[in-house]
Amino acid sequence: MSNFTCAYCAHPFTATTTAEGDVICPKCGSTNRLLHRPAAGGAGPMRQRTEERVPGESPVGALAGRLMDNIERVIVGKYPEIRRVVTAYLAGGHVLLEDVPGVAKTMLARALAGSVGGSFKRIQCTPDLLPNDITGSSIFNPKTTEFEFRPGPLFAQIVLADEINRATPRAQAALLEAMAERKVTADGHNYELKPPCFLIATQNPIDHEGPFPLPEAQWDRFLMRLSLGYPQFENEVAMLQRLRAEHPIDTLAAVTGVGEVLAAQAAVSRVHADEKVIRYLVQLIQATREHYDLLLGGSPRASMALLRCAQAHAAVAGFDFITPDDVKDMAAEVLGHRLILRPESRLRKRTVRVVLEEVLNSVPVPQMPATGFAP
Repeated sequence: MSNFTCAYCAHPFTATTTAEGDVICPKCGSTNRLLHRPAAGGAGPMRQRTEERVPGESPVGALAGRLMDNIERVIVGKYPEIRRVVTAYLAGGHVLLEDVPGVAKTMLARALAGSVGGSFKRIQCTPDLLPNDITGSSIFNPKTTEFEFRPGPLFAQIVLADEINRATPRAQAALLEAMAERKVTADGHNYELKPPCFLIATQNPIDHEGPFPLPEAQWDRFLMRLSLGYPQFENEVAMLQRLRAEHPIDTLAAVTGVGEVLAAQAAVSRVHADEKVIRYLVQLIQATREHYDLLLGGSPRASMALLRCAQAHAAVAGFDFITPDDVKDMAAEVLGHRLILRPESRLRKRTVRVVLEEVLNSVPVPQMPATGFAP
């Protein structure tokens, strides 16, 4: 027998774990999954981490499960990162993949596009890339003696901006309006982008030969920043075995359609957020603005991004309400690239991740009712 605290109703109780490692709260009946098994007689902190659940308990969860399973046919051993990308996609945001070359950043974007079946375009960013190469331009038609607008790759439903830091600031700025407002202004006319609009940008953080760093305003447009990292030994072996005959991306089929994705995004926006959870989220953002080591804390856009990601995180797990854990689980990917350290803090070897962990530990988690947060 061990001591636990329910992640849903905060009720302390004593119980034994099931064969699957789950514990049932006797008060609210919720199933808690252990993050780690407690020592004998010790208090076991109960945090229901939705990464350990199997999606499929709701239409959004079922859709996310199909997408993730299909992408895993191409990307081996990166389930948490795939889940984050799918979460950002269903939240209606954009993703920046920052990592060294050759770890499947581009392949992940292609696999998602192939799984959805929507239009897909790739922009290879180079120093000579012009804004019109991204947004499109007007071309004179001699048959009609008029200028006709030819849409650029930005009008696709899923766009890959490969090596975005290779593009000049002028070319990078061509993405800002589309990322924030889902429209493009060209030749004095506004053109709406066809939903769902999703931009995946890749960036090599160790290449210092001629890149143009992204400004803070563009960092803020990305809902999440993710890193894939090198695969583990057995995963890399499995990857090479899959590639012996042909690349899995060549035979990847769509498992959903654009209409279902739009319905899922609408369902994410309806996931209930209790006032206590919203106040907790704002307290976290306020704490980043007041932390000594941070020159720049989270903006109101960061608050909105964290809330929407928490909603998508809960929906992917099959729930129609968010908890403080949903907020905490998404904080690193949503806030990490939006916070700027003071120069003296960098000299003291402080990092944004360490400071963010301090913020998460300093803000008290609200005690939530056992009613399932029903509105």
